[in-house]
Amino acid sequence: MRIHVASRNAKKLEEMFRILEPLVPGVEVVGLDQVDHYGEPVEDAASFEGNALIKARAGFAATGLPTVADDSGLCVDALNGMPGVLSARWSGPPKDDGRNNRLLLAQLDDVPDERRGAHFACAIAFVHGAGPNGEVVVEGRMDGRVIRETRGSGGFGYDVLFVADDTPDGRTSAELSVAEKDAISHRGRALRDIAPRVAAILKASS
Repeated sequence: MRIHVASRNAKKLEEMFRILEPLVPGVEVVGLDQVDHYGEPVEDAASFEGNALIKARAGFAATGLPTVADDSGLCVDALNGMPGVLSARWSGPPKDDGRNNRLLLAQLDDVPDERRGAHFACAIAFVHGAGPNGEVVVEGRMDGRVIRETRGSGGFGYDVLFVADDTPDGRTSAELSVAEKDAISHRGRALRDIAPRVAAILKASS
């Protein structure tokens, strides 16, 4: 059984395989670099769910394979939920994590610590057929706060600035091990939620 993950991120592909393989022994997870090239769609929806569906629908249409796609970002309370769906390109093109982090720190410079609450949000879409009956979407969330300096070398994006409520020792997401981050992250929660549904559909169609 093959499933397409509409991403070139090796960590995302490995994560999907780790969670799915115990449920669907022998499953093959293929990313964008393992399928025939297709034009990747513009992610112009106003929500994480909308962008995840755009990518999953495009992948399914192009490959004919059941397709998983995700969209995620950081939502900061003091910025009325922004960067949100604009997280990856908050400081403008081309995408640059360091520049995004510097801009966010500058925008929050005068915000006191008690008002620096934020959360990471993730939507994962699974498209395995045409129409609403062929689509599944789940969401995950990780609450925490934005600190005042970057710390850590793991993860990506805003991980170096974010301390989750579930890490009381104050380590950023970029300072956690892969296992620790998977256990509490927005993506980890969403993947664990959707994996049994994906497995059931794959088995039923095999």
